[in-house]
Amino acid sequence: MPTNVLGAPLACCCLRPKTGFYRDGYCRTGQGDVGLHTVCARVTKEFLEFSREQGNDLISPVPEYEFPGLRPGDKWCLCVRRWSEALKAGCAPPVVLEATQMSALEFVTLEELQAHAVKG
Repeated sequence: MPTNVLGAPLACCCLRPKTGFYRDGYCRTGQGDVGLHTVCARVTKEFLEFSREQGNDLISPVPEYEFPGLRPGDKWCLCVRRWSEALKAGCAPPVVLEATQMSALEFVTLEELQAHAVKG
């Protein structure tokens, strides 16, 4: 199992809805994951709208992929580049550090993630 941005074993992000590139609940990446789904975030209404405006609708269900659509408060493995874009746009959702893969630090800093860490 990969490590998280804090250097500990990667924690599960979410099983309901089932998230991650491998749909196993973990924000880990591997061959074929061009989006680098490494950031575990608790999505917000603002982020979901931003993502849809960028061409990635995470709100609408897609039954053929067993995707229920996300609502504010859901946890989801985000592409690190999309999280970074949202950060620059002022709408980055809170991050679960324990469930965010270490490789995310190739694109964002630990300080940026910590400033948006889920509280409690």
